[in-house]
Amino acid sequence: MRKVLFIFSVLSAADVEWLGQAGERLHVDPGTVLIPAGARVDHIYFVLEGRLAIRTPAGATIAQLESGEIVGELSLVAPTPTEVSVEAVAESTLLRIADQRVRQKLSSDLAFAARFYRALCGFLADRVRNTTQRLGYGSGPEERDARDELNEELLDNVHLAGARFERMLKRLAG
Repeated sequence: MRKVLFIFSVLSAADVEWLGQAGERLHVDPGTVLIPAGARVDHIYFVLEGRLAIRTPAGATIAQLESGEIVGELSLVAPTPTEVSVEAVAESTLLRIADQRVRQKLSSDLAFAARFYRALCGFLADRVRNTTQRLGYGSGPEERDARDELNEELLDNVHLAGARFERMLKRLAG
């Protein structure tokens, strides 16, 4: 759930509403490969329910994603073929939004673009920090204790982000 908080704490309620309207609800069964290794990503996905696995080309699971996680967002920054695959490991419900649709919104609504890219930068910075720590850099006691702390700005808006995500879930379920 923490990942969606990075995005939804920076976006406005109208931005989140647009994401919900721009996307489509997608149900996938276990074993469904959403993104094969070496593919270009055409969509971003918000995991509403279920669990996805990020896998190396050899099939090793390097991460599991659950409700509130985001997949495919990097393609909006660097649209190159993927190094990993993404597969459903449990029945999952996703919000799928076409990259092209997001790119059109980004180019036509500069305020949305500023908020979206700012949110994406915070999200990606957190991912880099976590990866760096997993690799053993900065793994002293202070860094391990601070690993799951949220920054002050995010904390100020975490209740709004959670409420926005819950509204999106309810809207898409109904």
